[in-house]
Amino acid sequence: MSKSVARTKLLVAACAAALLAAGCNPSGPGNTASRSPSASASASTDQLEQEYQRVVKNVLPSVVQITTGSALGSGIVYDDKGDIVTNAHVVGSSTDFEVTLPNNDKVLKATLLSSYPAQDLAVIKLNNPLKGLRAAKFGDSSKVEVGQITLAMGSPLGLSGSVTQGIVSAVGRTVSEGQSGGGTGATIANMVQTSAPINPGNSGGALVNLSGEVIGIPTLAATDPDLGNSAAAGIGFAIPASTVTRVANQIIKNGKVTESGRAALGIVGRTVLNADFEPAGVAIVSVVPGGPADKAGLRAGDIITKVGTTAVTTIQSLSEALVAYTPGNKVKVTYERDGKTATVTVALGKL
Repeated sequence: MSKSVARTKLLVAACAAALLAAGCNPSGPGNTASRSPSASASASTDQLEQEYQRVVKNVLPSVVQITTGSALGSGIVYDDKGDIVTNAHVVGSSTDFEVTLPNNDKVLKATLLSSYPAQDLAVIKLNNPLKGLRAAKFGDSSKVEVGQITLAMGSPLGLSGSVTQGIVSAVGRTVSEGQSGGGTGATIANMVQTSAPINPGNSGGALVNLSGEVIGIPTLAATDPDLGNSAAAGIGFAIPASTVTRVANQIIKNGKVTESGRAALGIVGRTVLNADFEPAGVAIVSVVPGGPADKAGLRAGDIITKVGTTAVTTIQSLSEALVAYTPGNKVKVTYERDGKTATVTVALGKL
């Protein structure tokens, strides 16, 4: 046996022993395939933690605490001019607010620009914006996918600058708010469902992806009737970024929402009950002259029972049925008039 062959065998033997003890890299330091599973897992965990910390560091300064005379919630710095977007149910009937930034204990004064309860959004404005105010970056709602990691930032239970973690559980949810507890009763389409905990005070804050983009505004948590309507753990809903930016841009520019992007029949209606005192449809109280319902021949006294293939029993169910459509869509509306059922096609207008 030559010395070179013997030396090679010794190297192999030494490597085998090292593999049993603490790992060996026969191909040199560039070979990562030989890293132990525990070392790889530790490196991945460290990298994920660093991603979380980076996102929190970049976005949390843009998430504020909003205090009214009787309520507390969160908001997002929308631009460097002092505009802050939040939920309509956070501002309620108030017009003046106190705002606190996570990285500044100074209490700032703000006033209401406009509230839009139909989609539970509002914009308030700082009276004296601080220099260096950091605006959040809003993402593309169409790119939000189930399974993405999310961070919810806000002031749950008054604990400002709090961060919780979860995933996108579903997209495209249509959710109706209750009116109890300060809710607006709005029916909101395309909401992002998340497992990140949403608690009182989180409303109006930020649901963020790992790119540091706001993908939604946490607005409400599901309730479980079997538990006395207490919050159902891990089922929260956020208004999508596309809806937030559409509404906020209009409020900032015009002082009000001029284009909701939602479809409407152009009626004033009320829920009617059947002989068993159960909701049975929406009676038309009046139609908007020249509006979609008027043009289709619907009139006061007609009772709407179906939109498309969706049954309508209440005003809320009518709203839920309409969010599936966009202005300009043509839809069949089933109604009752003088005890007879009929159907008409309506070209939907704008809310």
